[in-house]
Amino acid sequence: MAFFDLRGNPVGCGVAAARDAAESALWRLMSFYDSPLADLDAAIAADPGWAMPHLMTAGWLLAATDPGELAAVARHLDAARERLGSAGVRERAHLEALQLVLEGRWHNACRRWDDLLLEYPRDALALQWSHQWDLHRGDAAGMRMRPARSLPDWDADDPLYPFVLGLYAFGLEECNLYPQAEEAARQALQADRRVTWAVHAVAHVLEMQGRHDEGSAWLRLHQHDWADGNEFASHLWWHKALFRVEAMDCAGVLRLIDGHLTAEALTTTLQRVDAAAMLWRLHLVGEDVSARALALADAWAEADDEPGYYAFNDLHRVTALIAAGQLPRAERWVARCAERALALDDARRVNHTMAREVGLPLMRAFLAFARGDVDTAADILYPARMSAPALGGSHAQRDLIDQTLLAAAVQGRRRDLGRALLNERLMAKPATALTRHWASRLGLAREARA
Repeated sequence: MAFFDLRGNPVGCGVAAARDAAESALWRLMSFYDSPLADLDAAIAADPGWAMPHLMTAGWLLAATDPGELAAVARHLDAARERLGSAGVRERAHLEALQLVLEGRWHNACRRWDDLLLEYPRDALALQWSHQWDLHRGDAAGMRMRPARSLPDWDADDPLYPFVLGLYAFGLEECNLYPQAEEAARQALQADRRVTWAVHAVAHVLEMQGRHDEGSAWLRLHQHDWADGNEFASHLWWHKALFRVEAMDCAGVLRLIDGHLTAEALTTTLQRVDAAAMLWRLHLVGEDVSARALALADAWAEADDEPGYYAFNDLHRVTALIAAGQLPRAERWVARCAERALALDDARRVNHTMAREVGLPLMRAFLAFARGDVDTAADILYPARMSAPALGGSHAQRDLIDQTLLAAAVQGRRRDLGRALLNERLMAKPATALTRHWASRLGLAREARA
C-alpha cells in the first residue's frame, strides 16, 4: 500500500501519527518557530523504521553550518540508510543529497534536489534545503529560479504555500528584482503572517534600496511575530542593527547587540556570524568594541575549534578576533584555514574551492588591514569583491567587504578608489549618515552634505 504526505509526495511510512509529527516538524523547519527535534523524535517513536525523520534531523543540523554537529549528522544519515527498505525514490534522493552536503559537495547536492523537484515539485523539503545551500553558496539565480519552477504546481491553500512564496521573494531580492520581491513577500505574509523568511526578504529589499527608516518600522511592525520563539530572531535583530548602522546610531546598535547579540546569548554558529559582522561594522567606523568582540571570540573558540569548514564563517571569525585586538590568534586561524583548504584529501569540497579562490584572499586582506598595511588590503579587496558572491551569504552580509575596502581607502593612499566606491554607492541608493561619514573622511564636501 502506498502512503503520501499532505502534498501528494510518496512517503515510506504507514503510521499516521508519525506522518503528522513529520508534517509538524516540516512546518517548523520552514517557519523557524522552535526546534523541529521534538516533533522528529515523536515521528521516530511512532514509526522506528521510517527513514525520513532521521533525514530531516540531519538536514536541520547541517543547515546550521556548525562543524560541531557533523558527527550527529553522520549518525542520523547512517540510521536513515539502515531504514531504506520501505523508502521510495524520493527519500533515497534526499539521503543522497544530504550525504553530498556532508561531504562538502554542495553543488552536487543542489543538483540532486533539482532533479528531485522535476518529479516532485511540491517537495517542500527539497525546496527549503536547496534554498539554504544556494544561500550558503551565494547562488542568487538558484534561489529565484527553483521556487519559480515549482510554485505553479502548488495549491495556494496549502499551509506551506506562503513559505515557498517567501523563498521565492528572497530569491527575487538577491537577483535585484526588488519590486517583485517585495510584492511576493507581502503576498506571503497576507496569507500567513508567520512567514519569517518573507519578513526577512522585505528587510533586505528596504536595505538594498536605502529605505532604512522604513526598514526599522517594518521589523517593528512584525516584531510580535518573530521576536519570541523563533530561531531566526537573532538575524532579524541583526537587520534592525544594520538599519541603525546606516544612520550612524552607534549607541543604538550597541543597545541591540547587548540585548540580542551578546556572546552569552549566542548558541549557534550563524548567530555568532551575525554578532561578528555587526561588531566589525562598528569597528570600521572607530567604535571601540574590543571587549564585546573578545567575549564573542572566546565563546566561539570554546564552541567550535574546527577551521576551514565554511569560508564565510571563517572570515567572520577573523573579524571578531581582529576587532578584539587578537591579531596573532587571527593569523593562526587563517593559517589553519589555509592548511585545510589546500589539503589534497578534501579536494572535492566546495568550501575548499571557495576558500582558495575567495575566502583566503579576503581573510589575508583583512589581516593586512589589521596590521595597518591598508594599501595592500585595498589592492587585494578591490578585485576580490567581484568574486565575493561565491563566498556565500547575501548582498547585505557581504557589504562588510566593501565597508572594509572603504575604510582601507580612507586610511591609505587609495583615496581615488574610495571616491569611486562612494560614487558606486550613491548611484545605488540615497545617501545615509554612514555614506556621509565616508565622504567626510575622504574630504568630499559635496557628497558629505548630500
